[in-house]
Amino acid sequence: LVVTTWFPIMVALFAGIIMGDMHTAMVIGGTFQLMALGVANIGGSSVPNWGLAALVGIYVAIRTTGNIEEAKAVALAVGVPVGMLGIQLDVFAKILNSYVAQSAQKALNAGNFKKMNQILAIGPLIFGLSTAIPTALCVIFGDRIVSVILNIVPQWFTDGLSIAGSMLPVVGIALLLQVMPTKKYLTMLILGFVFAAYFNLPILGISLIGFALAYYYFTTQMNKPTTTNGTVAFDEGDDFDE
Repeated sequence: LVVTTWFPIMVALFAGIIMGDMHTAMVIGGTFQLMALGVANIGGSSVPNWGLAALVGIYVAIRTTGNIEEAKAVALAVGVPVGMLGIQLDVFAKILNSYVAQSAQKALNAGNFKKMNQILAIGPLIFGLSTAIPTALCVIFGDRIVSVILNIVPQWFTDGLSIAGSMLPVVGIALLLQVMPTKKYLTMLILGFVFAAYFNLPILGISLIGFALAYYYFTTQMNKPTTTNGTVAFDEGDDFDE
C-alpha cells in the first residue's frame, strides 16, 4: 500500500493506465519522483505528499492538454500546492490518530481486545481519507479550477514553472547525495555521469553496469580471507637467553 500510494512513479503507473496516457503520466510522475528523492518523514515528521501531488497533477494535466511541456507546467502548478497541502493533512491525520491510539489503549487495559482491534482499524482509514478527500475534490472540480488558474496566471509564470520542473529534480538528487556515502563511491558516481553525459547510455544500461560493479565488489569482499586483530608474538630472544 505504501509503495503504490507514496512513490510518485508508482502512482503515475496506475494513473497512466486508468487515464490512457502512459507517456504523459510517467513523465510527470518521474518529475515528482526526482523532487521527492532524499525526502523522508523520519521520526514522525510531515513532508510534502508527492504521491498525492503526482496523482492530482497527472489527472488534471491529461484532462487539460495534450502537449507534454504544457502538461508538465499544469501538473506542477496544480500538484505542488496539493503536495504542500499534504503536510497539513498529514499533521491533522496524526492528531486524530493520537486519540485513536489512546482509545485503543483504554480498550486494551480493559481487556476488550475485540473493541481494540475495531478502534485500530480507524487509523488507516483516517490516513486514507487524508489522500482520498483532496483527490476526490480535484477530480470533481479540477477542470474548473485549472481553467480559472490558467486564465488568471500569466504565460511567463507557467513558463517559469516548466523551467522549475526541470531544475527541482536536481535539488532532489542533491538531497539524496547528502545521505549517501558519496565520497566513498565517488568513482562510481563519475562513471555513471560519464556514461550518461558523453556516451548517451540509457538509464537501464547504466543501472545494469552499476549492478555488475556492485555484484563484483560484493563477491570480492565476501571471498577475502578473514584476518584477526590479535597480534602474534614472536620469540626473538633477549639478553638473558642462554
